[in-house]
Amino acid sequence: MEEIEVVVAHSERATLRVGDVFLKIDVDQTRTDVEVRAMALAPIPTPQVLWRKPPVLALAALPGTALGNLGEPSPAAPAAWAAAGAAVRTLHDAPLPPWPGRRLDEIASRLHDECAWLVTNGVLPKDVVTRNRQVAEAALRPWKPVFMHGDLQITHVFVEDDEITGVIDWSEAAQGDAMYDLAVLTLGHEEHLNDLVTGYGTHVDLDVIRGWWSWRSLVAARWLIENGFDPSLPGCEFDVLRARM
Repeated sequence: MEEIEVVVAHSERATLRVGDVFLKIDVDQTRTDVEVRAMALAPIPTPQVLWRKPPVLALAALPGTALGNLGEPSPAAPAAWAAAGAAVRTLHDAPLPPWPGRRLDEIASRLHDECAWLVTNGVLPKDVVTRNRQVAEAALRPWKPVFMHGDLQITHVFVEDDEITGVIDWSEAAQGDAMYDLAVLTLGHEEHLNDLVTGYGTHVDLDVIRGWWSWRSLVAARWLIENGFDPSLPGCEFDVLRARM
């Protein structure tokens, strides 16, 4: 009998693995709608949808292993990171999904609110928050929208023999900034940015990527804490913020 593995679980959603099947349970079915539509449109490998019976979505497991984990050294070779860059470029060159992403004013407003919360509650020193807010400003500029994954964490990209076997968790996919995807994928793994960019194959703005590193780490902190995750662990979000000092 197969064991049930709890991959991730919090108040909004949970993902279970039973053998070669992932069961995703989400209280907000609009996120699942986006995930299914995005995977159907994406020009790169994605998990096979086995069935859907709200609130559950069943997906086939991908071959290979994740590119790495936040807070741990990535075991993937430079060639695997370059392959990831090439896959992201293929996604960004694809036709836009027919739904919009977040507006620039919404992104700026969220940064303001989360920085205020971090300082008011003494979660981080004020100078760390202030400095990273300044760094994040580089990302808050108009961009040409691309087909953006939107949550391209290192654990969401699977590789085998230095080839991409698939990308998971598409619920945040939308029209958005290409640099945001590159930043999220290299968050806490700055040493692999050059390999990723080599595979991506075109100019990237490093200041903007650093800006998104700071933005992501600042705005994610409250949600992580309130849902039982620890952004202060070595190599995680708070270390990313301190590295900008």
